[in-house]
Amino acid sequence: MQPHLIIRVHADLRLGLGHVARAIAIEEAWRAMGGGATIAASGDELARRVGSGRHPFTEEGLACEALDLGTDSTAPLPTELMAKSKVVLLDLWDLDHAQIEALRPLKVAVMEDDGDAHEGADLLFQPFLEGVDFPDHPMKLLNGHKVRPFEGQHGNCRVLRGTRFAVVSGKALEERPKRQPLQPLAVHRLLVTFGGSDGAGLAQRSFKVLERLVLEDRWQGTCTILAPVEIKAEPFTGCSVHKRLPNLTQLLPDYDALWCSAGVTLTEALCLGLPVAAWGQNERQHRILADLAQASACFDLGVGPEAGIDITVKALEQWLGPEGQDSRNEQSRDGRSLVDGLGASRIAQELWALQG
Repeated sequence: MQPHLIIRVHADLRLGLGHVARAIAIEEAWRAMGGGATIAASGDELARRVGSGRHPFTEEGLACEALDLGTDSTAPLPTELMAKSKVVLLDLWDLDHAQIEALRPLKVAVMEDDGDAHEGADLLFQPFLEGVDFPDHPMKLLNGHKVRPFEGQHGNCRVLRGTRFAVVSGKALEERPKRQPLQPLAVHRLLVTFGGSDGAGLAQRSFKVLERLVLEDRWQGTCTILAPVEIKAEPFTGCSVHKRLPNLTQLLPDYDALWCSAGVTLTEALCLGLPVAAWGQNERQHRILADLAQASACFDLGVGPEAGIDITVKALEQWLGPEGQDSRNEQSRDGRSLVDGLGASRIAQELWALQG
């Protein structure tokens, strides 16, 4: 029988489509190994699209089965679906012990959790919340077994940490060799995007920052801003505003730099070697960005909804200008070293092994 994986996701205005994009990439890697999968989605109209079997970013259908679970992030999985599988992967923002227990006797894996609910699961993938990069060696003994530095144990749960498990789409991996990480990186074309819903309203705030930079002649480039929620202002010279761009991953190498939040587009930019300035949408994202910035992989601008416009204008002026050249080159190189594009396949392999 073909091994079957359930991927449980939630999408709404607060979360955007990052969890869904990650689920699709993992499903593709799982299918490449010979398995079948169902993406079970809950949430708002974004989730309705996914649950009906439509791709969230294109007009194509999903390549796997899909299930609409309604609006509730705690909605249970149907018994008949659970009977098809041995493993379920939970990719949810909020998680509690009851959700994990309700999935037994299936093996339960979790994507990112900064609480303690995952301790009742079997496997946790922690790409960012516990550091950025861990070496393969040396080995150490844990409960009589040899483990590597990126492996750990929380309660009954095996934990795999670090950006080796950061997920990008297959398209990002295809584009990866095409950008030279040490090329001169003058920022003439800037892309700005804060997710498929931008519930934090960062597109509007970024517009104000860039408008100041251009009108005060502090930066002479052009910018493309993706704003799912309409920006209430007329675009300034050199600025174009779009609700979304199809095939965004393939367009990333056309830009000199990216301004985004801590979502899937950030991860794909790191994989491609595109310099990134980032606003966190909340404190949890800011912790992720701070780790990445400490590894010189991005330029951390703080928590976007709380950031002062004047401070951000000054910081971006330096980063976008000639003074930021060395910093952007370093980010381009370090981002590629941290995110090699193979995270989805590593996760699929671990899930395959988990089913026994």
